[in-house]
Amino acid sequence: MFDLTLIGIGTGNPDHLTLQAIKAINAAEVILIPRKGAGKADLAELRRAILAEVLTNPATKVIEFDLPVRDEAIADYLARVEDWHDRIAAVWAKAIGAAGKVALLVWGDPSLYDSTLRIAARLVPPERVQVIAGITSVQALTAAHGIALNEIGAPFVVTTGRRLRDEGFPLGVDTAVVMLDGECSFQALDPTGVSIWWGGYVGMAEQIILGGDLAEVGPQIVQMRAAARAAHGWIMDIYLLRRG
Repeated sequence: MFDLTLIGIGTGNPDHLTLQAIKAINAAEVILIPRKGAGKADLAELRRAILAEVLTNPATKVIEFDLPVRDEAIADYLARVEDWHDRIAAVWAKAIGAAGKVALLVWGDPSLYDSTLRIAARLVPPERVQVIAGITSVQALTAAHGIALNEIGAPFVVTTGRRLRDEGFPLGVDTAVVMLDGECSFQALDPTGVSIWWGGYVGMAEQIILGGDLAEVGPQIVQMRAAARAAHGWIMDIYLLRRG
């Protein structure tokens, strides 16, 4: 049985690491780095760059593994994700071997729209999992634009592109943060009276941001996102919508 530490690393900028994260990295016997294929090689390279800057323990072993892809032949979305998580857990187990203290570097924070904790539960009892909080893309986005996440005394919702597209602007709030959106789902909304603050690669050297009235800047964001994805082979983006 091993102990697993999930370390939030922010959005790929080594400056986002907390002192707690750096200590946890150097306390690990094994650090796992997933590889997501040639088109997303930058993601593994960013993890390597972070370790090159902060890992000083010569006894820590870094193991890389290839991340399995989702089986798109499984029609049901949740079943497809569950199958994928099962296969990722199996790859983890093989890579970990007999190690006692294992760490994974997780983008943003392990608690926000990330499946690492769910995959870990397939292998490790909760009492053997430690989570090191990280800067989220939500924080990086609002900092990049210099805006507040919520209005005075008002709630907000964090949702996904899929739900925004299928259900429209969330009910009961005027502010929505949208993650995991590969299709610019804001295009499905009536843009009247809606503002958007968008960011790609927020917090990283490649950061690009754009904000304004949705009707005006929405088409520009679509074009900017497509160009950035073509240039890098991948993109991580997030946006905040506000009505009124």
